[in-house]
Amino acid sequence: MRGALRCSTVIRHPRLVRPLTDSGRYARTFRTTTAAPHALRTGSCCRKIRPELAIQGANISTSCPNRSRSMATVVDAEPIHGGGPIPEYDRRVAAGRLRNDEHQRGIIQNFQNLYHELEQYDAPPVEHPTIESLKPTKKSILSSLFGSSGKKSAIGTISSDLPKGLYLYGDVGCGKTMLMDLLYDTLPPSVKSKSRIHFNNFMQDVHKRLHKFKMEHGNDIDGVPYVAADIAQQGNVLCFDEFQCTDVADAMILRRLLESLMANGVVLVTTSNRHPNELYKNGVQRESFIPAIELLKNRLHVINLDSPTDYRKIPRPPSDVYHTSLDSRAQAHAEKWFRYLGDPEQPEPRPEIQKVWGREIYVPRVSGRAAWFTFDELIRQPKSAADFIELVRSYEAFIVTDIPGMTHQQRDLARRFITFIDVVYEGNAKLVLTTEKPLSELFVSRDEIAESLMKQGVKGADAEKAADSHDLVHNVEKLKDSNLFAGTEEAFAFARALSRLRHMESKEWVERGMGLEAQGGQPDKDNWIKARSKQMEDSM
Repeated sequence: MRGALRCSTVIRHPRLVRPLTDSGRYARTFRTTTAAPHALRTGSCCRKIRPELAIQGANISTSCPNRSRSMATVVDAEPIHGGGPIPEYDRRVAAGRLRNDEHQRGIIQNFQNLYHELEQYDAPPVEHPTIESLKPTKKSILSSLFGSSGKKSAIGTISSDLPKGLYLYGDVGCGKTMLMDLLYDTLPPSVKSKSRIHFNNFMQDVHKRLHKFKMEHGNDIDGVPYVAADIAQQGNVLCFDEFQCTDVADAMILRRLLESLMANGVVLVTTSNRHPNELYKNGVQRESFIPAIELLKNRLHVINLDSPTDYRKIPRPPSDVYHTSLDSRAQAHAEKWFRYLGDPEQPEPRPEIQKVWGREIYVPRVSGRAAWFTFDELIRQPKSAADFIELVRSYEAFIVTDIPGMTHQQRDLARRFITFIDVVYEGNAKLVLTTEKPLSELFVSRDEIAESLMKQGVKGADAEKAADSHDLVHNVEKLKDSNLFAGTEEAFAFARALSRLRHMESKEWVERGMGLEAQGGQPDKDNWIKARSKQMEDSM
């Protein structure tokens, strides 16, 4: 960790700490060895601005006249030395950025193996199926009698030369994000294009593309192979964060979608909280999802990341971004952080309007790139993940005040707040809170934890002791099947949100990108902006 003064005591100079704003829009990241102008090829990545992928407007194209994997404008990126993940891991350990961990080193050796395979891999050109090939065949009398759908598959064959991808799974705090960062940053130069996206955002985009395709060509045409070919053009290595399946609409197309991507030469890497066998457990028509599970297990190396060390629980200096108890000091706390994270030259807050798909989002208090909401304004007013994504695109810091303690009776509010937390975390934004209850009781009270543990067979005194000394993160395994949650996935989503909140209150998180001299000055700010861009570019 790089030392720095506590955020609340730093004297800032406006020119040193104001982040670059530009347009607030981000693009998908690509690596190229061919398309960059000679003068710009020193950068390790290039970025393609794809307006059709922006969430606002959502005019998503499902056709591309250029049948090669597309490249675009180069921007500078933080340099990554060659050699692959293991040498880079060693460099980061030597520099004190990471702790040496033999369990992680063994996992990263799998990354190194994939690195060498990708060095030798030449992705085939993407071939879009013709519209005619996607049309259903006419049913014969026999096929009608025996219930055949009359549809033919336009999915190609997966090449034996395609390197096996990686499926990395583990509990909250096991280092999934850091490991994916390392892998993504160290892909070899032979990888001409790469994409990284949160899986929920990816599926949202896929359904938009399929809807547009069917509107243009009819409901009987199978759009999955065509959409998969479009996606394959954007990157021959595709990385998913937080792979999961909780929706029957996703379950019905996932196998064919993944198979189509692989048939187009796409190497898949994904993180998840779940082993493939645990995906979509107890879901509607799960038997139709089993082929997708088998495809993941057969075509990807399945690796358990769980380690004895939860890296997000290693003590860090507190930064006091969260204030507990809604007392007279809570307002002063929020105002202090709003001034600090806002525009010092124009500190007076003003309202703004953001638009998502033609709908307006009212932002009551804005200063610079900081936005202030009360809990009621942000969460009690119905908002979707798309709304939160647009807010994080537009603002770099959020102050959310007057957050009540929530019980299982306020599950809709809790779920919406957790969606907001996930979007803020994945967008590398900053978060300041004033809460009625401490984080450990924000979503589930101690009484509820104790009562549920007793229903699980834990004795009364032991249940109360566990509830007093441990929060939802520690008790999630015992509580995942309780009536506190609508399934295992929800229990882990709540636990993940608490873990992310703790990460975001660290001094390292808060001070990163502020341009503070102790943190590296302007290069620190530039690297933080690139990190935000890298995450937010994938939000559709």
